[in-house]
Amino acid sequence: SEAKGMTKTMKKIAILGSTGSIGTQTLEVVRNNPELQVVALAAGKSVEQMEQQIREFHPLIAGMWSEEAAADLRSRVADLPVKVVSGMDGLLEIATMPQSQVLVTAIVGMIGIRPTIAAIEAGKDIALANKETLVMAGDQVKALLREKKLELYPIDSEHSAIWQCLQGEDKREVKSLIITASGGSFRDKTRDEIKNATKEDALKHPNWSMGAKITIDSASMMNKEVIEAHHLFDMPYEKIRTVMHRESIIHSLVEYNDLGIKAHLASPDMRGPILYALMYPQHLDYQGDALDLVKVSCLHFEELSE
Repeated sequence: SEAKGMTKTMKKIAILGSTGSIGTQTLEVVRNNPELQVVALAAGKSVEQMEQQIREFHPLIAGMWSEEAAADLRSRVADLPVKVVSGMDGLLEIATMPQSQVLVTAIVGMIGIRPTIAAIEAGKDIALANKETLVMAGDQVKALLREKKLELYPIDSEHSAIWQCLQGEDKREVKSLIITASGGSFRDKTRDEIKNATKEDALKHPNWSMGAKITIDSASMMNKEVIEAHHLFDMPYEKIRTVMHRESIIHSLVEYNDLGIKAHLASPDMRGPILYALMYPQHLDYQGDALDLVKVSCLHFEELSE
């Protein structure tokens, strides 16, 4: 009877981008939370890593971007009852599969837009880490979510922080959203120094372990968080501010009309926001590094230079 009870409360998720930074951290969260079950995985070309994930998490469907990679994967997992698909058609099949409740869109770039929209049309809630979905199709996605009465759960640490600071509040009483930025790899470099920087320099983020594209975007301060916040929280751009915060301890803040500010603090670790997005509204036990305020001691804020 205990096993039956677990099955009733288990949340079934599909993950697009399972071999990337957010995807692998999502699987770490699943590994430590029996309330979560993976029913589908999709990746680009990391066939060996995908095979390992299939053998551990036993999804019903696995997708690779190229048919060549999918064929390789099929031969590797021929002993397992998993369907292997490829290309955009494969992503769309995973996004709309009846067995999943939540689609984690951790895939990078424009490729994530069509599967996300298809998943919403099929009645799935979205745990969103793909920036282009809202940057390029925010109005369409939000209108579709409203029509289908579905939820979009942000995974980005900044947006998760704002989302949590808004819980139980009236958004009409918000004076501003304040998004913190680490400043990225080049925050202490002069313009002349940046001119000669290499890709390797840009990938050395001081606080976060992220995928290559997001780390490069962070170095160039093209993180797109303001556009995403505008769509996520239905907030006009004039009410969204940014501030550089080197420590990445305060992940964002919400200022209210009475000039009080609510902030969300946590160690720089994406697994906390991922867990909250997947298990909302619960704050479940998490075995990461607890924030020691005494060790942190000081927090710093600076204007972002243009």
